[in-house]
Amino acid sequence: MNASEFRRRGKEMVDYVANYLEGIEGRQVFPDVDPGYLRPLIPTTAPQEPETFEDIIEDVEKIIMPGVTHWHSPYFFAYFPTASSYPAMLADMLCGAIGCIGFSWAASPACTELETVMMDWLGKMLQLPEAFLAGEAGEGGGVIQGTASEATLVALLAARTKVTRCLQAASPELTQAAIMEKLVAYTSDQAHSSVEKASLIGGVRLKAIPSDAKFAMRASALQEALDRDKAAGLIPFFVVATLGTTSCCSFDNLLEVGPICHEEGVWLHVDAAYAGSAFICPEFRHLLNGVEFADSFNFNPHKWLLVNFDCSAMWVKKRTDLTGAFRLDPVYLRHSHQDSGLITDYRHWQLPLGRRFRSLKMWFVFRMYGVKGLQAYIRKHVQLAHAFEALVRQDPRFEICAEVTLGLVCFRLKGSNKLNEALLESINSAKKIHLVPCSLRDRFVLRFAICSRTVELAHVQRAWEHIQEMAAMVLAAQGEDKAEIKN
Repeated sequence: MNASEFRRRGKEMVDYVANYLEGIEGRQVFPDVDPGYLRPLIPTTAPQEPETFEDIIEDVEKIIMPGVTHWHSPYFFAYFPTASSYPAMLADMLCGAIGCIGFSWAASPACTELETVMMDWLGKMLQLPEAFLAGEAGEGGGVIQGTASEATLVALLAARTKVTRCLQAASPELTQAAIMEKLVAYTSDQAHSSVEKASLIGGVRLKAIPSDAKFAMRASALQEALDRDKAAGLIPFFVVATLGTTSCCSFDNLLEVGPICHEEGVWLHVDAAYAGSAFICPEFRHLLNGVEFADSFNFNPHKWLLVNFDCSAMWVKKRTDLTGAFRLDPVYLRHSHQDSGLITDYRHWQLPLGRRFRSLKMWFVFRMYGVKGLQAYIRKHVQLAHAFEALVRQDPRFEICAEVTLGLVCFRLKGSNKLNEALLESINSAKKIHLVPCSLRDRFVLRFAICSRTVELAHVQRAWEHIQEMAAMVLAAQGEDKAEIKN
């Protein structure tokens, strides 16, 4: 493909993408395929001779699209949003065209410097404490990780290195193995499974702190665990507080947990993967109060801030905590400016060496939407969630299972877990909308998350009507089953 054909095919692809997104409402939100559907549809080996672009595009519709879950459909209410916008797509095209691997400043100065500035822009939108910003000469700063899972792991590994070096400096006879076997990390019992995975990779034990009636980690429960473990000769070193849990969007009490971590000398990492985007709105910023006690903070613009995946924003108060843990300088990666103090090499802030020019997406989106446009987008989703909550509360067959703060509503039929499992099965089998469940205090609960950029009140209302229809069918079937048992 030469430049001339690329121009022509590129325009065709833009048209295809635009048509796909404009017509996505008409596509079945969840695919009607069985595992292994794709292999019989394509050859067992790559073609020896070139094939045409037309044939490939035809096969996209015949082979790929039947197996796609349409996350951007206005009838997709599962998981959490995955951000998508036209400015971000255009930036991704440019990123792919430039094709730099920005592991160091010298590898592509613009790639490094735009990221530093964009992370400061975003930090200011969130009103993060000054200590988290790079600025002209700050000690902190931000980095774009691939996912919140990566950010948690990076923070845990940095905390592990920091505490190990500190203990060995005080007691040189201590081996790393002796310290490692005593290290303990903590998080709420509502935290994402990625925290547990980070502890597995990091080789440290993790303890779940029981949450309160609102599914939040509180000071008393954390302090009790810390005191008990210290008395047993263990070394608490890392706490993950979640703002906006995956199950029900609950918020750990940072204003309580933060001071404890500060007093105990324990690294506090704040995971706000979903909810963090909402903190650009003044009315939701109070949910971030207490972040001043954190050592690191992360959220995903690629969830709810119209910046396409992958773009997970992470800040640290002291960037040397990261670079000190991950810094390696083989001669082939060195450059003349690396010790100038004026720039950073992001390879020292992350697990992989390579990195894409991801800050272009932030730059395009922030400029083309503006802060006010992004705030309006967040507020619309929150309003739609409360509209759905109101519909649920009007039906006495249903109950709301957790406080609705942002764009997620947890609800269920009043009755058994089996009844609600049957309801979810009937909803997803019909494939008109898509939901996923969670477990809250051993209760099977349905999650309704406002996800699509194009979702409107009419979609929410139609979704609720469909849920009611499925509920009536499930309840009728249950009544028939009970009648049979009695007979």
